[in-house]
Amino acid sequence: MRWVTFDCFGTLVDWRHGLLTSAELIAPGQGARLLEAYNRNEHAVQAESPTLRYRHVLAETLRRACGEEKVELNEDDAGVLAATLPYWPVFPEVGAELSPLRAAGWNLALLTNCDRDLIAGTLRRLPVPFDAVVTAEDARDYKPSNAHFEVFKRAHEPAAWVHVAQSYFHDMVPAHRLGIRRVWINRRGERAPDETIIQTVLPDLHGLLTAVRDG
Repeated sequence: MRWVTFDCFGTLVDWRHGLLTSAELIAPGQGARLLEAYNRNEHAVQAESPTLRYRHVLAETLRRACGEEKVELNEDDAGVLAATLPYWPVFPEVGAELSPLRAAGWNLALLTNCDRDLIAGTLRRLPVPFDAVVTAEDARDYKPSNAHFEVFKRAHEPAAWVHVAQSYFHDMVPAHRLGIRRVWINRRGERAPDETIIQTVLPDLHGLLTAVRDG
């Protein structure tokens, strides 16, 4: 079977918008600062506790971000990211670009640093169905470890496999390590630390079927 696997948040769902607006709910005017501080701290939390449920990763990372930025956080508000995550907006081109993949015979899967219960809320908002989902809860680890990819491979034994993701660090690096064909969705125009591991780059999901088919 032919598979295209996706990271979810940042690739299909607007992670930055969701996190920023959620942070604004508890700290008006501080959302941008907390977003950047959150991104600086999340991997450390995941690396310290690879089996920690993602809702607790979200809460602990927000606590650290607020501490770093000297923003007061009421303990009752630490769960705001998990509470709002199922409502974070899907990028507008997702339906139009993923539907042709299914029509062309590709199976779609998510490999996500998320919990099963949280991703279930997001799946209801995605405009196309997915044939498989591997969460951090299933893998008992967080990307950029290889665990998500290995769990998926054991379960589905793909004859052809392309991984599509926005995060160079969390997704392109492990996919390269494992020899998986990959498409980098470089939404922010970032420069790759190592250009040699990049195969195909798109600024968003437009043209994805061509990139998957011809890359």
